[in-house]
Formats: sequence, C-alpha cells, structure tokens
Amino acid sequence: MGTFVAAFTVFVLAVFIGFEVISKVPSTLHTPLMSGSNAISGITIVGALILAGQPDTPRIVHLLAGVAVVFATINVVGGYLVTHRMLGMFRRKR
Repeated sequence: MGTFVAAFTVFVLAVFIGFEVISKVPSTLHTPLMSGSNAISGITIVGALILAGQPDTPRIVHLLAGVAVVFATINVVGGYLVTHRMLGMFRRKR
C-alpha cells in the first residue's frame, strides 16, 4: 500500500506542476509544444502496447495499458489534425 501512496503522490504533484507550466505557455509556443506532446504520446503508445503484450502481468495492467493506448491515440490524431489545419493556413490560394 505504501508504494501506491508514493506513486499517487507523484501523480498528483505532476498534475499540479503540469497545469502550472502549461498555463504559463504563450499562445505562440502552443503548437510547437503540442508537437512535442505528440512525440511523447507516440512513445506512450509503444510502451503501452509492449506492456499489454506481456503474458505474466495482472489483468488490471492490461486494462490500464489499453486505456493508455486509447487516450494517447486520441492525442496523436487530434494533434496531427490541428497541425494539418494550421499548416493549411499558410498555403497559397489558387
């Protein structure tokens, strides 16, 4: 139980620090920051798929890995769609 409390404490602190850092990012840097987030989400997808493929892990680990794949995939796809739309604003009109 002590390990869970320590991991949960780190998670809560990461949420607060992440919120503070992201809220102070100027709007001009939002798109490059989102591109970096897409790269991290890609790593999350690969890691979750590797973890989900392990036969000796508990069922809850497989469930959490599946949830991680779903959320990271949503983040990657959404980021690429927004980036594609943003880059479309710089195309010349015919």
